Amino acid sequence: MNIGTGGRAFVSYVWTSSSIGARLVRTSVLPLSWLFGAIVARRNARFDARMRTGSLPLPALPALSVGNLTVGGTGKTPVASWFASRLRAGGASPALVLRGYGDDEWRVHGLLTPGVPVIVAPDRAVGLVTALSKQCDCAVLDDAFQHRQLSRIIDVVLVSADAWREPVRLLPSGPYREPLGSLRRASVAVITVKAASPDQVQAVRAAIRAAAPDVPIAQVRLAPGTIRLAATIGGGHGSPRGLQHDLTWLHGRRLVLVSAIADPHAFRRQMEAAGAVVQHHAAYPDHHEFVADDVLSIVARADPSVELLCTLKDAVKLAPLWPRAGAALWYVSQTVVVEQGAEILEHAVARVLAARRATTSTAG
Repeated sequence: MNIGTGGRAFVSYVWTSSSIGARLVRTSVLPLSWLFGAIVARRNARFDARMRTGSLPLPALPALSVGNLTVGGTGKTPVASWFASRLRAGGASPALVLRGYGDDEWRVHGLLTPGVPVIVAPDRAVGLVTALSKQCDCAVLDDAFQHRQLSRIIDVVLVSADAWREPVRLLPSGPYREPLGSLRRASVAVITVKAASPDQVQAVRAAIRAAAPDVPIAQVRLAPGTIRLAATIGGGHGSPRGLQHDLTWLHGRRLVLVSAIADPHAFRRQMEAAGAVVQHHAAYPDHHEFVADDVLSIVARADPSVELLCTLKDAVKLAPLWPRAGAALWYVSQTVVVEQGAEILEHAVARVLAARRATTSTAG
């Protein structure tokens, strides 16, 4: 385990553990969280003033932003791809524009939404210009709630019920980049659910209502979809016959899970809820860059009676490293299922489509 990975593992421990050691670290860095909160408040106040005066630059294309308040773990990638699909179904030619943290996000988008240009651009304004040059007429900005340098039509903010913990703690004592009250500038708050209990979901809903009472709330379930062989990634039009299974394949099956995601516990609970028997979970920190030694360690745990399963986000990195003689590696991706507030989400899509038509008409 390299230093970067060890550092991320320690941060996760400090943020999530209830141990005395973690609580002591959180307490010791609390003044830094207060300072961070003050800096965030001043920055947001400046952008709020610019919005009131109309001095923010107009983007090259109408945009819908999908973001969150925390560092990872809310389902931005599948939800952003879902919005891109809905825009395309409405007759638009959208692009997906993202910062490109790590080497997995843009590749996952390409697999989730084939045919939609995926543009990696730390400066979203530049990314939108690139999208325009590719004949796109609107865009979905992945992880752009804090990127306030340009205006957007809709701000969708995700809050994970699975990762929900109170109290809300700002960086570095917790994972929050902004306080919960920042939801007041969102167009829509979306509760994402993987394996959270109804009580957890209700707690999140109540917290959002208290922090931003006027913001509409939708709820989506990130449900595991088809199980596919990782070796088929990038290998053509879908998996060959026999190299994919529905979720019933997991029932009673012994698994070694592999993940490098922000909330590995939710992934494990999903697989167990589908009936899998998890023998071991090789859980690496979010965005971990797998190397050959990692793969050897993972393969060594798989005997002939055990299947290896990872997420799509991990498969795009593991597949190129996977030994031909090793046990088969399967992956599962998350499917967005709207549980509540479908009309809220469709209204958000409609607003972008209307702005796109207005822009196209003006340009014509």
